[in-house]
Amino acid sequence: MRSIRRQLLFWLLAIVLLGVGIAGWLIYRQALAEANELFDYQLQEIAAALPAEPFSQILSSRDTGDEGIVLQIWNRNGVLMYYSHPRAPLAPRAELGFSTERTERGDWRVYGAIVGDNVVQLAQPLSVRNRLAANVALRTLWPLIVLLPLLGVAVWGVVGRGLAPLRRVTGALDTRHPEALDPLPDSRLPLEVRPLVHALNALLERLAIALDTQKAFVADAAHELRTPLAAVQIQAQLVARAHDDAARSEALTDLQAGVTRATRLAEQLLALARAEPDGREAAQQIDLDTLLHDCVAAYAPLAERRGVDLGIEASEPAFVRGDAEALRVLFNNLIDNATKYTPGGGRVDVCLHVTDGHPVVQIADSGPGIPPEERERVFDRFYRVGAGANRVRTDVAGSGLGLAIVRRIALQHDATVTLGEARAGGLLVTVTF
Repeated sequence: MRSIRRQLLFWLLAIVLLGVGIAGWLIYRQALAEANELFDYQLQEIAAALPAEPFSQILSSRDTGDEGIVLQIWNRNGVLMYYSHPRAPLAPRAELGFSTERTERGDWRVYGAIVGDNVVQLAQPLSVRNRLAANVALRTLWPLIVLLPLLGVAVWGVVGRGLAPLRRVTGALDTRHPEALDPLPDSRLPLEVRPLVHALNALLERLAIALDTQKAFVADAAHELRTPLAAVQIQAQLVARAHDDAARSEALTDLQAGVTRATRLAEQLLALARAEPDGREAAQQIDLDTLLHDCVAAYAPLAERRGVDLGIEASEPAFVRGDAEALRVLFNNLIDNATKYTPGGGRVDVCLHVTDGHPVVQIADSGPGIPPEERERVFDRFYRVGAGANRVRTDVAGSGLGLAIVRRIALQHDATVTLGEARAGGLLVTVTF
């Protein structure tokens, strides 16, 4: 499991080590430059301090065995008069001024000068200077290196203290009751943690709304199912008590109608549950023209039995993205409502056109319509227009879920549903995508 605390400790220490390494390299380069200046000056001073008189004899050579300065002196005739380190791997020649000589035993810094009647050459291995610069850099950085473990402990503690608000939020969520959806307090929280708490509070608010909606839906569904189920039970008792075939046949017909109504209500409840946001299917390209023709063709026989003229008045090619089966339920509900409430001899016209690039579906009927003050409430679950409304048909049975399902599916597809008055005086339903 990945730990933010461990990651911060690792990266902070890695950055510190990188900074120490860069600082050490810069200190080493600066110390080396200063050492070069100092030792070059020392070579010049040593050369200037040598006697200017000519040597009368070859001085005895000696090998001190250290890695210090090597001195060679020639007279005017080019005869080597003095060599302090005979085994030093330097070329037996002298170049005036400073130069760097590469040998098998490393690089040497060489200085040549004319002192009186003599030619003097002084040389020093560069390893001495490099070692001195490295020692200076190490002495400068070693306190930081020693403090690295203490720095790691301090970082671990500081990061843990910084993450403490997250632990408090986690503890508050762990100890909550599943039904406790009140918002989390955001006082005394760091600025970095507040967006997380605000997002959690927004999620809790949406969950509370969803749970309230679900509870209301379950309560309403149970209430609405109780009536048709009670009617089915009574009708079953009437079948059992029938004394002759005629009474039994009539009771069976009523029982079948009751079962049909209960089945229709269960189907509508299932459709509404599927139309909730959690039930959204993967979007696909849908041909609205073809879908509307299929829906009208499926309801044409039922409309003919009801004596209603159902047809497509106008249609244009139009496409939307969404769930084809959900849109089929939407249009089926609208067409079913229109044919149910339109009296015999009436008509239902379906129209599809595109306005400013937006597909618009209109379903107009010649039925009683819906009063303007009722047009918003009919989208509520289980709500039906009051008994005082002008109802031409008297054989209409419903659950009050059809338009609620229509609006829910429309919202899923970023569409709006509006109710108005048709030219024939009935209801005009407009679905705008």
